[in-house]
Amino acid sequence: MSDQPSMPFDAAFFADPYAFHSRLRDSARAHHFITPDGSPAWVIPRASDVAALFGDPRLSLDKAHSRTGYTGFSLPPELDANMMNMDGADHQRLRRIVSKAFTARRVEDMATGIGAVSSALADGLTADGAGAVVDLVANYTAPLPLAVIGDLLGVPDADRAAFAGWTSAMFAPAHPRDAANGIASMQKFLLDLVDSRRSEPGDDLLSAIIQARDEQDRMSENELVSLAFLLLLAGVENVGHVIAAGVLLLLEQPAAREDPAHVVEELLRLAVPAHFAIRRFALEDIPVGDVTIPAGDTVLLGMAAANRDPSRFPAPDQFDPARPDRQHFTFGHGVHYCLGAPLARLEIRIALETLFTRFPDLRLAVRAEELPWRVSFRSHALKALPVVL
Repeated sequence: MSDQPSMPFDAAFFADPYAFHSRLRDSARAHHFITPDGSPAWVIPRASDVAALFGDPRLSLDKAHSRTGYTGFSLPPELDANMMNMDGADHQRLRRIVSKAFTARRVEDMATGIGAVSSALADGLTADGAGAVVDLVANYTAPLPLAVIGDLLGVPDADRAAFAGWTSAMFAPAHPRDAANGIASMQKFLLDLVDSRRSEPGDDLLSAIIQARDEQDRMSENELVSLAFLLLLAGVENVGHVIAAGVLLLLEQPAAREDPAHVVEELLRLAVPAHFAIRRFALEDIPVGDVTIPAGDTVLLGMAAANRDPSRFPAPDQFDPARPDRQHFTFGHGVHYCLGAPLARLEIRIALETLFTRFPDLRLAVRAEELPWRVSFRSHALKALPVVL
């Protein structure tokens, strides 16, 4: 396409973006848009193309390969030197350091702690008595992953709520300066946290990473702080949104509430928290369908669109935990597949099991169409989920 229309983000899109994604799939294999932050980008909506391009070495995560002036969040160096901006040997080096924290055994060992957190949060929901309206986002689905990742990285309890506010400012700023202010606050917080853990190490992942950095010189100081930033951001932001959207889906599927362990993959497919995978940059001209993506252009792989592609998932908008193909794109694909996927799955399962076991008659306090959704082209997330227990 020669023109560059702006992406049509309006109230209807934020409430239900899947009709938009469907139109993209039906009309072409690649679309050229100007995103709401002013960046030109190619959007790829079909599952076959998304799968192929996830593993295509002609696409790079390194912003140095952008020829269109891409800036994204304009992160400072202390936050920008993370795995989501790296390819090849550097990416693998950092991935090996942190992967030890997410082995199957280590993750399963965290189940007891996650269960305790979810039970404590569920207890807190009853503070206002029977029949009270409770916002599950503020009081359950957002605090749970924040507590889990906070414990993993040794973030003091008193600092966790502030971090959640900074991430919201990044992804859905209410005012033009909110994103920059949130980033600056995170930068200072993480620099202070690393200094604190360096002087007083604890039994947490961040202390272990600092030790690897200082004793073995396996990463730069910026890479260290950026890794902490990435783990906090991804581990808190995305998991909380999937839990909230999963609760909403299960409220419409009473039978599925009885065994949430068997519906997690279908929830992840339907409730992917990000519309697109992290941006990539073409290292050379790449043909996609009847267009060619020029070298240096930005590419957004449409995970939400691909997860509901009927050529890959028959009756894609239907909730079907028994569907044979469960290989969705929510955690990415290929060498950049999400390291935290096993932990995310565990948190989602325990959160849903705890909630619906404790409150089997849980119901929405408002009509589904009245629920507020985040105003963001990057993520599809509930701002609140008012329920009656």
